[in-house]
Amino acid sequence: MSCATFNIGVCLNLGGASKLCGFRYHKFSPVFLNTLNLSYTHHSFGRVTHSRPLHGLFKCAAENSQRSAFVGIEANNNSQKVVVLVIGGGGREHALCYAFQRSQSCEAVFCAPGNAGISSSGYATCISDLDIYDGAAIVSFCRKWGVGLVVVGPEAPLVAGLANDLIKAGIPTFGPSAEAAALEGSKNFMKHLCDKYNIPTAKYKAFTNPYAAKQYIQEQGAPIVIKADGLAAGKGVIVAMTVEEALEAVDSMLVKGDLGSAGCRVIVEEYLEGEEVSFFALVDGENAIPLESAQDHKRVGDGDTGPNTGGMGAYSPAPVLTPELQSIVMDSIIIPTVKGMSAEGCKFVGVLFAGLMIEKKSNMPKLIEYNVRFGDPECQVLMVRLESDLVQVLLAACKGELSGVSLNWSPGSAMVVVMASKGYPGSYEKGTLIKNLEEAELVAPSVQIFHAGTAFDSEGRFIATGGRVLGVTAKGNDLEEARDRAYRAVENINWPGGFYRQDIGWRALPRTQFTTKG
Repeated sequence: MSCATFNIGVCLNLGGASKLCGFRYHKFSPVFLNTLNLSYTHHSFGRVTHSRPLHGLFKCAAENSQRSAFVGIEANNNSQKVVVLVIGGGGREHALCYAFQRSQSCEAVFCAPGNAGISSSGYATCISDLDIYDGAAIVSFCRKWGVGLVVVGPEAPLVAGLANDLIKAGIPTFGPSAEAAALEGSKNFMKHLCDKYNIPTAKYKAFTNPYAAKQYIQEQGAPIVIKADGLAAGKGVIVAMTVEEALEAVDSMLVKGDLGSAGCRVIVEEYLEGEEVSFFALVDGENAIPLESAQDHKRVGDGDTGPNTGGMGAYSPAPVLTPELQSIVMDSIIIPTVKGMSAEGCKFVGVLFAGLMIEKKSNMPKLIEYNVRFGDPECQVLMVRLESDLVQVLLAACKGELSGVSLNWSPGSAMVVVMASKGYPGSYEKGTLIKNLEEAELVAPSVQIFHAGTAFDSEGRFIATGGRVLGVTAKGNDLEEARDRAYRAVENINWPGGFYRQDIGWRALPRTQFTTKG
């Protein structure tokens, strides 16, 4: 990661342990910087121009631009501000860093490992070589830098027990223990919990024997859903429209071992027809409060065609999830899950991300799956709409004090359009050049471009390194305005190696509006 190619760059060597790279304005107060006793070098496109103390550089972004007024949970101006560490390096983490740097309770934001976009935005200082699976190293980093809140973005470190290590060390951590993270780490575990606590979900059977699984599929017919039990990086769910496709999925997972240990057990699940929606709730172990609704677009192609992806776009709020349905979801799905996990001896602290199907035949919600972290790309539209102080809210969750907390959201809507490398979700070329990002953010009000898979080349230019690469996000007074702003920004990005869906929001907007050229 290059640190010498932007107008203001910082590279710090922490005794050989970790490297911090950040750009532009960072959220450090003079008090915090006095404890660091550091200086920085000002670069102008690779040319060193002068050096001076860090105090004048690392100011809160809000001191250099207008800060949004936080409402709901307010920070006590007399209380000590918090240093936050965000674990992860994708678009979700970029959006979280964006929200934290707006928080009046936030002293500074670190992100490990982060990415080029997070660094260049100035929302956080990236620690590129801190191993997010090494609990001892992260505990040591937190103690050294006075971290008062750790927020774990991806699911894999949670399932591996990172939150356990941090909580044992006395470091406030927003994210579930390994035991509680089994809600996402094992679909079989989640289904058993649904059975025991009467949580509505699709009927299913679990198999380790491919012959038994195939016999059951032949009996049930198609369409039918085949799921790997474990974490499979978004590749573990096959919505099979034919029996032959379902049988191939079983062979891939149980016979060929294409998904490794994640596919050693499969869930064969009833196909539910209806509209999918994402529902998020913050949980403190005993209490849960809902976030705003959002709707993802999983399929790679327009009109929800082609293979599943990690998500090609999202919008918030989702009109399909009415206030009445939200209440039903809380009462019949979220609260029973929270109480059930507590009764099972593994209290859940973190964000519960429920993938729901609003079933066509009943117009009632059923649980498709749980994730134990903020969704990606749903997090992007939620964080640009959140007006409450995120640090205070998540600390309340860590302390078991969510009861009575309410959240405030900006009016209107938000939309994110994901730009992905051509070939995704299959094989794709890495290293393709991306231009005109700064100009794209200026084409309309309230545009934010969150990076999911970018790096710098040797000349300090953005290149694509992942499948999903950019999340072009915009707010508007309504969904139509948010969509228009997001797509205007997309069209201004010069990236021949990328593509995007042209119809994000199609379920909520008239089809005649979707004339964007891809």
